Amino acid sequence: MQEKQYLDLLRELVEEGVPKPDRTGVGTYSLFGRQFRFDLSEEFPLLTTKKVHFRSVAYELLWFLSGGRNVRYLNEAGVRIWDEWADPHTGDLGPIYGAQWRSWTGADGEAVDQMAQVVEEIRANPDSRRLVVSAWNVSDLPKMALPPCHVLFQFYVAEGKLSLSLYQRSADIFLGVPFNIASYSLLLRMVAQVTGLEPGEFIHNFGDVHLYRNHTEHAREQLLREPLPLPRLEIVTPRADLFSFDYDDFMLVEREKERPEQSRFLTFADESYKHKGYSHHPAIRAPVAV
Repeated sequence: MQEKQYLDLLRELVEEGVPKPDRTGVGTYSLFGRQFRFDLSEEFPLLTTKKVHFRSVAYELLWFLSGGRNVRYLNEAGVRIWDEWADPHTGDLGPIYGAQWRSWTGADGEAVDQMAQVVEEIRANPDSRRLVVSAWNVSDLPKMALPPCHVLFQFYVAEGKLSLSLYQRSADIFLGVPFNIASYSLLLRMVAQVTGLEPGEFIHNFGDVHLYRNHTEHAREQLLREPLPLPRLEIVTPRADLFSFDYDDFMLVEREKERPEQSRFLTFADESYKHKGYSHHPAIRAPVAV
């Protein structure tokens, strides 16, 4: 079961994590150098042992892909996950992920659209070993509200399938990692769609993966729960342009059952209907370390 590898690492951190101080002052239990592998050919790895808010995952990714750096876009969609780091007056976050993905600025002042370039390279030269997007722009780090935690990702094409490998230097296992898993899995599905490839593996590589000390009891609660079947992600509106996707293009359905044919023509304004295929245990709320 694909969720088991997450639960195994969560348990390892609870039982064997090394106590370490951290920037926030909360303190962590930490490990270094771990990896997950998720096969996206059938299932979508949205964790079931607690509710992961897919709307926030999807809108955050669409915001990154738009090149956004201001929380207004998210707030208008009812998403507040970046508010703690934003400028309280302007909502600005500096040149974080979206700005680096879509408008990396080097020493010469020229802007590079990394995402557009990598999509075109996948189409033109799928065997390239340079299908890389980086958010770690050293000269821009001081301008960012929060330096990138998920630093670099690389695409790989083989036998008609697209895979993605992510390196994450710093990983909050309880709050952040479930979002990161879903976000990069969704990105892989979107890029596969626009390049005409089948989804392969999402490979999640960690540097410092940690459990905040004030999340220990929350983690223990989650570890008592039995995983449920993972959903399947359907892209209900195929796109040719990566940057034209909309939230309503995605639907979570039960993996074992096909969606009724007539529902292909519905508009999914009702969230409970749209994502009825996502079965999960209740949410476990925990404080964010800022």
